[in-house]
Amino acid sequence: MMRILVLSDTHIPVTASKLPNIIEKEAKSCDCCIHAGDYIIYPVYEVLSQWTKIHGVYGNMDEDTIKNNLPEEQIIQLEDINLALTHGGGHPKKILEHINKKFICEAQNIDIFVFGHSHMPFDEKIDGKIYFNPGSPTDTMFAPYRSYGILEINGKEIKRSIIKIG
Repeated sequence: MMRILVLSDTHIPVTASKLPNIIEKEAKSCDCCIHAGDYIIYPVYEVLSQWTKIHGVYGNMDEDTIKNNLPEEQIIQLEDINLALTHGGGHPKKILEHINKKFICEAQNIDIFVFGHSHMPFDEKIDGKIYFNPGSPTDTMFAPYRSYGILEINGKEIKRSIIKIG
């Protein structure tokens, strides 16, 4: 079984000076971290990678150092699961459309789409596919609370949680 920390839209140093303490604790207890972009500055990626293995993509607000070192999207295999990772884009009401267009060629082989951008936590199964946005651990401008996600993968089974912060 794998336990995975899922983050997006950390927006450091814009919305916070550092990651919340719970993120360090979770990262160190997980097999890896998946970050769906909008770190803002590269040191956030470096800090996370000191705590655990990290898979990440860049977001629309990220500085060039991040955009030059991370892909815009990627597909990651975790146990028997294919996970599609992208930041997302466009208007929040059309974000699923945006994600489906990004992965149109690979969609039939994807089990879970992980994304960010809207800051709104989202966890739904639509047409047999899981769409998961952990929200933002530092920002409540577009969401009712700060949050992050945990995925527990066992073979083909995915247990999903969105966890509110304080």
